[in-house]
Amino acid sequence: MRMGLAIDAGCDLSQAFLQRHKIVVMPITVRVDGDVFMDDREPAEMQRFIDRRLGSRSHSAETEPCSVEEVESLFLEKLVLDHDCMFCLTIMATRSAINERVNRASFAVLKNYRKVREAAGVPGPFMMRVVDTRNIFAGSAPAAYEAARMIEAHETPAAIRERLTYIANNSYGYMLPRDLYYLRARAKKKNDRSVSLFSAVLGSALDIKPLLRGYRGETGPVGKVRGFEHGAEALFGYAAQRVRNGLLVPFVCVSYGGDLGVLATLPGYAGLQAACQESGVELMEAPMGITGMVNVGEGAVTLGFAAEEHEADF
Repeated sequence: MRMGLAIDAGCDLSQAFLQRHKIVVMPITVRVDGDVFMDDREPAEMQRFIDRRLGSRSHSAETEPCSVEEVESLFLEKLVLDHDCMFCLTIMATRSAINERVNRASFAVLKNYRKVREAAGVPGPFMMRVVDTRNIFAGSAPAAYEAARMIEAHETPAAIRERLTYIANNSYGYMLPRDLYYLRARAKKKNDRSVSLFSAVLGSALDIKPLLRGYRGETGPVGKVRGFEHGAEALFGYAAQRVRNGLLVPFVCVSYGGDLGVLATLPGYAGLQAACQESGVELMEAPMGITGMVNVGEGAVTLGFAAEEHEADF
């Protein structure tokens, strides 16, 4: 069976990983004033966004995931011919319309694929499975990593779906923003009250940064730190400890909203690298997508792993 994997652009993965596993990216259109960007995780487009130095203006951006019709066209024109089963992973349904749209498109795809395959001389049925990773940015990466591994191992679709549901329910995504004013402005734009104006003003005045967590479809603060570098040290140190305690998937993803070379300069990152190497865990560095930078600001760090249920300790 020819199985494939698709993600939406809100899931942070490295370009090398996407290419190696031939992962299809369902794009998100981003409009910032008069500028239009196609967030499809292509490096050139992400660099164009960074080079335009949109800065504080991008918090007012409009983002638009693939429409139901666009997803349907993508599958019926190509993917139902190239694959017999496709797994579609999306960021948490509570934060994006993409999951609902892909699910709606799947009904039309499964209804109409037969005549497309028959016309092209492709025998047999086609399956499409939509999985809510229940996380965002780097927090969605563990499920994608596990999906790619199981597809390569030729596991059955039923086994893959069951495993991905389990990993999604046990994926942790952490975020450290640089600019609370930006985060507050973006939250206001989306009618999200998770970052109050008082917290943004107080936090910026005292250089206090929140550590935010995505888990099982919800996002919220789990700690506070003084200064971005101290926050990075706390986050990477916490992740290193989780790696040593054991993960459900031998994989950690760290994404950054800008030049990935900055990661190596942050306190605590070398310790995380050492912990991963000692424990046989792959550490992926991924550029934050345009959608991520629009929502949390350039220069933010997100980190994702899958582990048994535990309390955050910062």
